[in-house]
Amino acid sequence: MDVLGLTIKKDNENKIITFLCLLSAYTESSQFNISFNAPSSTGKSYIPLEISNLFPVRDSMKLGNCSPQAFFHEQGAYDKAKNTITVDLSRKIIIFLDQPHNDLLVRLRALLSHDEKEIQSKITDKNQKGGNKTKTVIIKGFPSVIFCSAGLKIDEQEGTRFLLLSPEISQEKIRQAVIEKIKKETDIDAYKDWLNSNPERKMLKDRILAIKQADVMEINIHSPEKVEEKFLSGNKKLQSRGTRDVGRIISIAKSLALLNLWFRERIGSTVIANDEDVEGAFKIWDSISESQELNLPPYIFNLYKEVILTIWNEKKQSIPEEMLKESGLTRQEIVQRNYKLNGRLIPDWQLRQDIVPMLENAGLIRQEEDMKDKRKKLIYPTAELNTLPKENNSESGSGVSN
Repeated sequence: MDVLGLTIKKDNENKIITFLCLLSAYTESSQFNISFNAPSSTGKSYIPLEISNLFPVRDSMKLGNCSPQAFFHEQGAYDKAKNTITVDLSRKIIIFLDQPHNDLLVRLRALLSHDEKEIQSKITDKNQKGGNKTKTVIIKGFPSVIFCSAGLKIDEQEGTRFLLLSPEISQEKIRQAVIEKIKKETDIDAYKDWLNSNPERKMLKDRILAIKQADVMEINIHSPEKVEEKFLSGNKKLQSRGTRDVGRIISIAKSLALLNLWFRERIGSTVIANDEDVEGAFKIWDSISESQELNLPPYIFNLYKEVILTIWNEKKQSIPEEMLKESGLTRQEIVQRNYKLNGRLIPDWQLRQDIVPMLENAGLIRQEEDMKDKRKKLIYPTAELNTLPKENNSESGSGVSN
């Protein structure tokens, strides 16, 4: 984290998770995917791009907008006799600097889910006579994939295939980023010399190269029962996406073991992740799990916690309980409080079309007509985080004392 912090200020969880995601590319099948969702100019693409500079250049693919045909033709090898394009994405890092073409995203769904190690897809091209011809695309291997998008809406099918992250937007982070930008842009050569001469950064790059050359095939978990115990602990209600969530936790644990492979048990080309790796993975997961389980980008979830809940709690303290029903939150109140807190204005269309519906679908808010003005809708939180009573199935005064 200290090495990554040379160029990426704050965002501690984001930069560690992103680093481990890129490192997971050097496994056979334990890669995981990340989607950065936040407004523009918050550093969505900066984090993965900056971290990718630590990795060998030939292992990274950095793409802007890309159609399915362009992606498969450029990355694949065409076999004219079989009319097939073979795309080998094994041990590759793919960073989409913007939301990719929807058709490409659809075609990559099976790949992102790790359904099969070799997947066939069909694409249509124009032939020399102006008609259509079909080609078969064979996609081999699993890459580590990162999407960076200013769009906040997330299709449920994509949401369960990614860890959803958002860069910090605190004033302190912006202040430190501005200082770093000035330092870099005023003398680029001196900045590069300072960065490249840092001994710990050089050692980390050497370590990544050594991990790649170790050619690890599989990473196994020493204590599966520990993963089961920690994931199922507590009284949380399991969701259908739980199988994918626990898979991501295991992938993080395997990435931690890969980072320390020389200090882990090794049998041939298989590394054994120990309890320390599992503990580390759950520590990382705990820092982001609330928003993941709600299928919300942290940016929207933090807006709910820091803005909507704060305004609502202030109203509860200043307004009699019987009047709360008529005193919901207006969109204007949310916009003004967010500007005061973060110095950013949320466009009304984005709040109305993206943010409020996502919070409503997650069950965190409800909307009701304003009794005083039927043209308006008021927003009411439906759950106050960490304050809901735990389920109690026992009658008071009964049962055993211990």
